[in-house]
Amino acid sequence: MSETLRAVIADDQALVRTGFGMILGADGIDVVAEAADGEEAIAAVRRTRPDVVLMDIRMPRMDGIEATRRITEAGSQETKVLILTTYDLDRYVYAALRAGASGFLLKDVSPEHLVSAVRLVRTGDALLAPAITRRLVERFALRDDARSGLHRDLAELTPRELEVLRLLATGLSNAELAERLTLSSTTVKTHVARILAKLGLRDRVQAVVLAYESGLVSPGAS
Repeated sequence: MSETLRAVIADDQALVRTGFGMILGADGIDVVAEAADGEEAIAAVRRTRPDVVLMDIRMPRMDGIEATRRITEAGSQETKVLILTTYDLDRYVYAALRAGASGFLLKDVSPEHLVSAVRLVRTGDALLAPAITRRLVERFALRDDARSGLHRDLAELTPRELEVLRLLATGLSNAELAERLTLSSTTVKTHVARILAKLGLRDRVQAVVLAYESGLVSPGAS
């Protein structure tokens, strides 16, 4: 029997927390805590060690961006943060991704998509809405020499790993990467895992952000 997925819902609107909690609970996902602001979210994560946090951006006392940053900087690779937003191409969403969030969802998401997204982000296997994520990163990524110099670990990647990272950043899934490179899915997963480990990244979303900010991939690349 598989282990139950555990989630925390952080949103300043009680109706949102209740609605999302009912949807997740109906699918067997255990909502272990709710939070009405960023400080409560951080406390809930420390207390319950969830697999996934659904995190609103705009909340009182501490917003979701700062809460995400503190949660991810605490060093836990197990807890993934999914941002809840009203608009997908939003600079605040991008700031949350840079802070360590693993993806984002629109607040009017369907129940089926909500459940599948929470389960998907837990695996760390694929980007959520890769085309939208790519457009978001392209629009708001900070591409300048000063930031590019910070990504010194790119030199540690092999030529094949750099190729995988470039293609991953354009929004390709593992299956699409395997087809493009004529590799098995297992080999692609191994390459992605090694890239994340070498660069000290939590997941594929952070890899996409780094690829654009370092200049490895340029807006409009395909």
